[in-house]
Amino acid sequence: MEFDAFDAGIELGGLRNREEIRLLICYLLKTIDKPLEKSQLNDAVLENGLANYFEVNQALTELLSNASIDTVIENDEECFVILPRGREIAESLETTLPITVRERAVNSAIKLMTFKRVEKDNKVDIIKLDNGGYNVVFSLMSGNDELMRLTLFAGDSLQAQTIKENYLKDPVKLYSSIITALTV
Repeated sequence: MEFDAFDAGIELGGLRNREEIRLLICYLLKTIDKPLEKSQLNDAVLENGLANYFEVNQALTELLSNASIDTVIENDEECFVILPRGREIAESLETTLPITVRERAVNSAIKLMTFKRVEKDNKVDIIKLDNGGYNVVFSLMSGNDELMRLTLFAGDSLQAQTIKENYLKDPVKLYSSIITALTV
């Protein structure tokens, strides 16, 4: 296959052909089978250096114009969904993409979707303090019930953001550790 895509930011084994990039997007949407926000779709492909940012966005435009994918609004966010034409393309051509590319993209998309759901279900506020530093306030929720509220001090905004991101990776782990420490 001819290389016709920009390759800036592409890692070894990444896609350098526009047709393959369009195919990867169709494959991702077919495999995930849930609406994906543009940022999630971009991040799933870009996180592993699978394609160039500009090529991914061009591919999305082309897939929208040829009715392979469409947009829907879900939770006030514009998301992409696969249409029958895109599904057919993905099913008939998916094996032309290297399995490592397919696996990395799907795993990344699932991780991003999980992170988004966890972030929605667990509130984290970063509050700048007048005397310097930040308070990071966690609220672990189970439906409408607040299971835990915890406030940690962070010396700067970078540390506060890191604390927030690490908490959101696995909020139940922190909760379980605290319960274990206090009850054992």
